[in-house]
Amino acid sequence: MDDDTEDRGRVLLPIARSSISTALGQPADADESAPWLAEPGACFVTLRQNRQLRGCIGTLEAYRPLLQDVKANAQAAALRDPRFSPLKRAEFSQIQIEVSLLTPKETLQFTSEAHALEQLQPDVDGVIIEYGRHRSTFLPQVWEQLPSVAEFMLHLKQKAGLPGDFWSEELAIYRYRVSKWAEKYDEKGKE
Repeated sequence: MDDDTEDRGRVLLPIARSSISTALGQPADADESAPWLAEPGACFVTLRQNRQLRGCIGTLEAYRPLLQDVKANAQAAALRDPRFSPLKRAEFSQIQIEVSLLTPKETLQFTSEAHALEQLQPDVDGVIIEYGRHRSTFLPQVWEQLPSVAEFMLHLKQKAGLPGDFWSEELAIYRYRVSKWAEKYDEKGKE
């Protein structure tokens, strides 16, 4: 990892933590002066508590400055992920924050489901599927729990509200990559 990439993590993680802290009524500051924060960016913010998922919200396409995206997604992951109750102030010191910065999505071209699956790179690709009003994504980190391409796709379809064996020539599949940074469990809360 180059210094620039590491430096971005040192900037983004405190911004995410500060944003959640402020939303919980404990205003906190973080350095927001890096010029690249004003450029459009898309990210996901993932929260873990005791190494278990506690919230994950993100943006698939850059449409606002990265600074705004990180802050909004951090607060949404803490307070508005529909899978979890809102984070309480007492839990805040127990969470670990991860920020994943997404590359622009790439459309996969394929002639069959098997052809599409051959193109996916486990542990590297984040994947988006779309069919009509059905849409879902898994970050590359999900490969850790679902290492087989077939199983990964089955769960991605189910997340979108489609049957696991669903296939249509009209299914759109995209991939993207991420740069990610996570607080270490012994560092959370430190500035």
